[in-house]
Amino acid sequence: MVLVSAARDYINRMLQDISGMKVLILDSYTISIVSVVYSQSELLQKEVFLVELVESISMSRESMSHLKAVCFLRPISENIQHLRRQLASPRFGEYHLFFSNILKDTQIHILADSDEQEIVQQLQEFYADFVAVDPYHFTLNIQSNHTYMLPAVVDPSNWQHLCDRVVDGIAAVFLALKRRPIIRYQSKSDIAKRVAHETAKLMYQQESGLFDFRRTEVSPLLLVIDRRDDPVTPLLNQWTYQAMVHELIGIQDNKVDLRNMGKFSKDQQEVVLSSEQDSFFKSNMYENFGDIGMNIKHLVDEFQQISKSNQNIQTIEDMAKFVDNYPEYRQMHGNVSKHVTLVTEMSKIVEERKLMLVSQTEQELACNGGEVTAFEAVKNLLDNENLSEIDRLRLVMLYALRYEKEKPVNLMNLCNKLASQSAKYKPGQLVQFLLKQAGVDKRSGDLFGNRDLLNIARNMARGLKGVENVYTQHQPFLFQTMENIVKGRLKDTEYPYVGNHFQQGRPQDVVIFIVGGTTYEESRSVALQNASNSGTRFILGGSVVLNSKRFLKDLEEAQRITRSSPSVI
Repeated sequence: MVLVSAARDYINRMLQDISGMKVLILDSYTISIVSVVYSQSELLQKEVFLVELVESISMSRESMSHLKAVCFLRPISENIQHLRRQLASPRFGEYHLFFSNILKDTQIHILADSDEQEIVQQLQEFYADFVAVDPYHFTLNIQSNHTYMLPAVVDPSNWQHLCDRVVDGIAAVFLALKRRPIIRYQSKSDIAKRVAHETAKLMYQQESGLFDFRRTEVSPLLLVIDRRDDPVTPLLNQWTYQAMVHELIGIQDNKVDLRNMGKFSKDQQEVVLSSEQDSFFKSNMYENFGDIGMNIKHLVDEFQQISKSNQNIQTIEDMAKFVDNYPEYRQMHGNVSKHVTLVTEMSKIVEERKLMLVSQTEQELACNGGEVTAFEAVKNLLDNENLSEIDRLRLVMLYALRYEKEKPVNLMNLCNKLASQSAKYKPGQLVQFLLKQAGVDKRSGDLFGNRDLLNIARNMARGLKGVENVYTQHQPFLFQTMENIVKGRLKDTEYPYVGNHFQQGRPQDVVIFIVGGTTYEESRSVALQNASNSGTRFILGGSVVLNSKRFLKDLEEAQRITRSSPSVI
């Protein structure tokens, strides 16, 4: 079972057994959980005539006793208080309470004591405390994501809040999958270690009965790793469809907001990109940008053929046939215009920011050696007036990550050059902060494949074979991690086990959670790995879904807090 199916199944079970007109009451997080797996038309089919946020319900006094309230909320104290006020003075005829994670006994008692009018018909835990953006990719949408870069002493309450939220999300995934995993973590990361140990404590001690599922021959694996082990992937421009849309425009809960991109018709101002609801997107989400243009042309041609045939309506039978096909016709019309709009807007951005020029040097920095050539290439690009500030900064950061130990004087020259051009960033400080966070001394793995003999041989083989596309040479470090898991080569010293639970044999199911966020390039690697039929299925999760803007924003925020904190010397 994949995550989208698990989340949909929970929502189906909430709605289908409650007959009559319903209001669905959500919070600011569960609205994301529902929206990525359920469309508005599907909600209407389940007789949901109103969707409200729990905060606004609490503020209103209008009685709607003809509606049944279906509440799907995270089990946090604010939501319990909102419900307590609702139950004391109910607006709806019935209340059906569903929580996205484990409830505390005290919370159940508060709700029971508040239900004096006995209008609560049921209370259940439905473990969908994650946003299933794709079948094998989930996120937790954590706002204060930058906290993972801070030492615990700098911001202890937010650091613990981040750990708690990640543990809750991981627990819900395994409860939805009905599995209890063996747990490993990245040894060099304090936050990965804390998350791994607290997850183990929850699953094996505090809620061991809840996780007591039928044992499989080989237990699933949970691997908790830190974004800082691969800072390169979120800094790169992307050239496959889904990843490119997120990098250049932005995707939030499978929606793309185009309101700031130009004047579009109302139905094109926000478009949905879902592999579950859009067959063209499902077939093309991992394709290269050049191929997408051709595939959209085929889609347009197909639509024009259908349009022509629909113009030949001459009989009642023709009209009836057209009406029968009208939903599909409308959906295809929406899909064609949506994808044409996205590709057109991205083409404009690529041209304006000279991204093909920028990306070629980025890929060289990420994948190939040669400091002298790299330095000259970056220096020349910094002189190009067409480049945006963010693109200049990313180039210098990629150079710094690759060559921090080789030519510090060249890095200083690039930072000084960048500083003289930048109105927004203090590039020298930000680049140095990145190296303190994710430089070679902080990383566990061989990110650039130039330390380990096996990786050097692998890179040479790739170089000899050549690459199909110079813009997509890069493979995320996650690809190598998955390969090591499949081949039983993940080192115990770098990724130790929690407690006395060890893996016996190769796992069939692996959840990799990246504290600090995932990228769509990595989710593509997971999908391709799963399609290779290796015998191991991977699911990828993270605290947010990153693009370069979000990664740099988190970096800036962490740097600002670190600089102002007396706890950091």
